[in-house]
Amino acid sequence: MWRNQALAPFATLPWQTRGRLHAEPSSPSRSPFQRDRDRIIHSTAFRRLKHKTQVFVYHEGDHYRTRLTHSLEVAQIARTICRVLRLDEDLGEAVALAHDLGHTPFGHAGEEALHAAMKDHGGFDHNAQTLRILTKLEERYAEFNGLNLTWETLEGAVKHNGPLLRQGRTLSQLPAAIVEYCQDHDLELDGHAGPEAQVAALSDDIAYNNHDIDDGLRAGLFEIADLMELPLVGEMFSIVTQKYPGIDQARLIHEAVRRVINAMVEDVLAETRRRLAEAAPKSVADIRTLGRPVVAFSAHMAATDRTVKAFLYKRMYEHWRLNRSHSKARRVVADLFSLLFAEPNCLPSPWRERAEQAETQARARLVADYIAGMTDRYALDEHKRLFDLYE
Repeated sequence: MWRNQALAPFATLPWQTRGRLHAEPSSPSRSPFQRDRDRIIHSTAFRRLKHKTQVFVYHEGDHYRTRLTHSLEVAQIARTICRVLRLDEDLGEAVALAHDLGHTPFGHAGEEALHAAMKDHGGFDHNAQTLRILTKLEERYAEFNGLNLTWETLEGAVKHNGPLLRQGRTLSQLPAAIVEYCQDHDLELDGHAGPEAQVAALSDDIAYNNHDIDDGLRAGLFEIADLMELPLVGEMFSIVTQKYPGIDQARLIHEAVRRVINAMVEDVLAETRRRLAEAAPKSVADIRTLGRPVVAFSAHMAATDRTVKAFLYKRMYEHWRLNRSHSKARRVVADLFSLLFAEPNCLPSPWRERAEQAETQARARLVADYIAGMTDRYALDEHKRLFDLYE
């Protein structure tokens, strides 16, 4: 048994996994969730995250976060929280590493453009695209498409932000990829995910708030003085400044940001312990049917999180310099989709053969898969090859 004395009874226990869509022999040396984590790391889609935008396009600087470094930071925070709460670290890490695999090049700007291009063909959703990658688009194994991950990892990838069927939302309103997969392997879309996936979701919030503060300061989109009125963030910058007078700015930023991360992690731990004591779950099933998340910020930290997000949205994500970059990104994605959908013979093999044989809806989805899989660099190169008459 894998660490059966170390895990809490309400953790997602690897020896009780619901298994994989395609049955496989178990491993004598790795738990099912370890194998999931390893398969994600070795996937092509994971390697591509190295050159996919988090906020800044790859060529704007070597030190800004990419989707890859963001995912690694989320995984580190998730491992820490899972270990302290006696949850399955491997499952928490697997969900954290997989959660952004479905993102397009150029971040949310690319996704917006691809969703607009696909509006008559089912739209585009990065969460559904993650599921397509994990269950269909990765072509590595002899006996199946996708990575054939466990039910629990796929559940976490799809539902880490909460139930998909809630507040009157119906199956017909969900992305087709999720609905179709659940016909063969029901991920129970009306319930919450297990605690490890909930940890991954909060770890995502903690990671991107803090690394975006770091990246925004590095890019000169705002100054440390602008952060001083923010709850928690301003407090930590003040503490570091007072404790280390004359400290250089790079060290000041790192010292303050790591304190903010620690404070947010400690808050999640305290609030989650409180909720666990209140709910007294005996198994992971109790957590899934609780009707609300068990892993959460306190009300005070949740309000702080919203304030920080609002600041970053106004001062960073909507900054005129980023708006220019996003505008170009949307045009690149829209141009690529328009041309490749109208002229599938411009696609490389074997994409061309599949597209030319497909009906309209399937051809649009195939072109979307092709574009969504691109890195920023490849998308820019493809656009130049297809639209520069002298290339």
